[in-house]
Amino acid sequence: MKPARRTHTARNDRWPPPRLRGVRVLVVDDDPDERDFLVALLGAAAAEVRSASGTAEALATLGRWWPSVLLSDIGMQGGDGYTLIHAVRTMPRGQPPQLPAAAVTGHVAPEDKLRALRAGYQAHLAKPVDPDRLIAVVADLARPSPGQTAPSG
Repeated sequence: MKPARRTHTARNDRWPPPRLRGVRVLVVDDDPDERDFLVALLGAAAAEVRSASGTAEALATLGRWWPSVLLSDIGMQGGDGYTLIHAVRTMPRGQPPQLPAAAVTGHVAPEDKLRALRAGYQAHLAKPVDPDRLIAVVADLARPSPGQTAPSG
């Protein structure tokens, strides 16, 4: 019996696989350990990642750098994730297309997820974040919807 033929020339044993190449993610979390974990995880998946420790820093970053996806904690000191998503959703016209966003919370109750979605997030992830789910959600959110072009810059 012949051995199975390899379908690719190089094997990459890194986890997670680099599925987010070309995706820009802004991670917002006031917990430095959680923020560093998310940045490292997304970076290992080949995303270009920037981070902010709160709402004001995130908005300043958005003034200079527009991500493909916003990933924000909800419960932060000095301005929560609801304040942030409201500010992003009410930016003046002429800004890049609407920013896809996922809320990250320590709460897993259905009403918490519903509140995040009603506030303007497209996805909700509970802490501790499952790495595979996080990467899948970010990849899904980063895909432009029909008729929308991804912002450049």
